[in-house]
Order: sequence, then structure tokens, then C-alpha cells
Amino acid sequence: MDALRVRNAADVEEVVRSAIANEQPIEVIGHGSKRGIGQVTATNAVLDVSALSAVVSYEPNELIITAQAGAPLGDLLSLIDSKSQQFAFEPMDTGPLLGTTGRGTLGGMIAAGLAGPRRIRAGGVRDHLLGAHAVSGFGESFKTGGKVVKNVTGYDLCKLLAGSWGTLAVMTEATLKVMPRPEAERTLVLRGLDDLRANRAMTAALGSPFDVSGAAHLPASSLRPEVEGLGAVGSPREAVTLVRLEGITASAVHRAGSLTKLLAPFGAAEIVADDASAALWSAVRDVLPFAAQGTLGAWTVWRIVCPPVSGGALGQALARQTGGEVIYDWGGGLIWAALPPQADASAGVVRKLADAAGGHAMLLRAWDEMRLAVDVFHPQPPGVAALEERVRVSFDPKAILNRGRIRRSVAA
Repeated sequence: MDALRVRNAADVEEVVRSAIANEQPIEVIGHGSKRGIGQVTATNAVLDVSALSAVVSYEPNELIITAQAGAPLGDLLSLIDSKSQQFAFEPMDTGPLLGTTGRGTLGGMIAAGLAGPRRIRAGGVRDHLLGAHAVSGFGESFKTGGKVVKNVTGYDLCKLLAGSWGTLAVMTEATLKVMPRPEAERTLVLRGLDDLRANRAMTAALGSPFDVSGAAHLPASSLRPEVEGLGAVGSPREAVTLVRLEGITASAVHRAGSLTKLLAPFGAAEIVADDASAALWSAVRDVLPFAAQGTLGAWTVWRIVCPPVSGGALGQALARQTGGEVIYDWGGGLIWAALPPQADASAGVVRKLADAAGGHAMLLRAWDEMRLAVDVFHPQPPGVAALEERVRVSFDPKAILNRGRIRRSVAA
């Protein structure tokens, strides 16, 4: 492939305009850590934005950071952590699942839109994206949003860029909200619940007044000794249900005690604190039990989003019908499923169950042959698909950017 490395937004414009003139689709990458997600793109040219790596400004007192799209995410996380701040949506590190190194770039984090366990309280990436500079598929630079929410008038275009997988525009700069890092965290651990009872326990916790910031369930099969971060919950022969509380220390301790009483009908809860708690949630966030270097590294991995109340039944049915394993996050609203390899990645079974539950499923890890054979992203109803296509065409009429990354049918 031809690697087209750019130094600034003007270079990006030039590359995109040249691609339009030559009818040459281009794949947009930063560090390439997420290239294995999505349909296999129809291109032999790469637009590399990794040199756009500067932090433009960071104002801890104003809780905002502006950086170029190629800024390494690991560096940004270290920078804001030094000021006791964080991205509240808890961005996922896909490296362990995909077997890649590094946490990717700011632009890749936004384009993928994969939020972690705190999504249930803090929202997703798009909820924290204040503004962006980008180059559209017309080869034109544009700016959307600003440094405060009040700067947004009319339709907030930057929200469309979050989760677009680079199919609408090439981001060159973005501004995001950051939030104070909690002083303390406590995780309640319930043991031995089956998927349905765990689902009910998580629903009860999320419906309580105790401001839960994480609710996950790991069946016994996922608690292997080699999985980093899960040693604090002990025996691999017993499922665990995790509920997280964050805030100032006195508040976290008080709420943990009150929630323990509320969840008593589901069993006696143990309490894990601070660093040990953080390690647990990092393992959940990055789905470490299904890591590429682990026991299930050769299995395909699906990411299924559904109504939380349906999660337990959906996960149980999927594991039973495929012989796979599941992990629940977002109180049951997010299911990670590792399934034994099949030519079609078990897409028929997964999509049927997801549709019946009112959810959608994305094939996050699979071999190229599988990604060529099945739709990686959940097929949309005709009306929604038509609207999605109209939005894409309004940004990139010739499908120059990441052609086919989301939909196999996309063509110029």
C-alpha cells in the first residue's frame, strides 16, 4: 500500500482532493491499532495522520483538552491523570482483544466510539466531544462545535463523527471535556449468581439512589487464573457480579454499606477498594478474559448491545446455542461473546437473538475471511440505512474515505 503521511490539515486537504480527482479511495489511520475492526476496506492507499500528534491546549481548571487527531491516547491519559482528571466515558483499549500494541490515537478513540463500564452513568464519547476540525470527502476543511457547549448552534455535527469509523471526514483536531478523577472507589462483589439472577441484581443496583458507575457480571468460565486484574475476586469456579461506586471516600464507603444491604437478597457482598477495584474494572473494560493472547484468542468476539433487562436471557441463549462464553457490562446492556470459530462467525445465531431482544451486534474480532463473508456491523432497517447513507453522501459523495468500512454495499 502507498502510505501518505501528512503534517497538517492543508496536507490532508491535498491528499483527499487528489484521491477525489483520481477516484482513489483511501484508508485513514493513526497508529493502526483498530484496523482489524470493521469490513475489510476497498483501498490500496493509506492516509496516515499519526504525525498530527500535538496537544494544542489543556486547561485543567476549565476541564477541557484540545489535541490533534494523531495524538497518542496513552500520552493524553497520562497528561490528564497527572492533574487527577480522566475521560469519564472510560475509553476501551482494544489492544488486548485484537492482539495489537499501544492504545491508538485521539482520533481513533473518537471514530470508534467504544466507551467502557462508566457509559451507564457518564455517557459515551460523543457526549464529551465539544468540537472538532476535519476535512470532508469534498477535500474541504470544516470546524464544528467549540470549547464549550454554548458554542454549539443548530445541529452539532461533531456528534456525527463519533462512531463514524472515519467514513465521514478526516479529523485533524478535537476538543473534549475531562472530569475530575474520583477520590475513591468501592466495588461490591456478589458470588455464585447465574446470569438471570445477576441481571436482576445489577438492575436493582442501577435503580437504587446510590449512583452506581459500573455493573458487570463474569460467569465462572471467564475467571481464568491467567487473566490480569481478576485475582482480587478469587476462585475461578464461581461467577462474580460486580457493582462499582465512586466519589469522595466518605460517600463511597457510606453508599457501599447501604447498597450491600439492598442487595442482601442476592447474597453477601464483599467490598474491594481503590487499586484492586480499578484493576477489576480495567479487566472488564478491555475484556481481558477474551484477550488475543489468552485461552480464547482464536475465537471470534462479538459486541452486543441490548436493553439491559434482556441481557441475561440473551447471553444464556447465545452461550447455550453456540458453545461460547459471555461477559456482561452496562448492567446487562452490553454483552461480549467469544464464540468458537465458524466460517460465518455464527452471525445468523447472534443476529437472530439480538434482533429478538431489540438489540444489535457488531463482530469486533474475526479473521479477514469472516469479515469479507458477513456484515461486521448490524444490518439497519431500510429507513435507517437510507438515512445513514444520505448522511454519508453529504460528507463524502464519492466514498473516498474508508470505503466499505461500515457497509459492504457502499460504492462510489
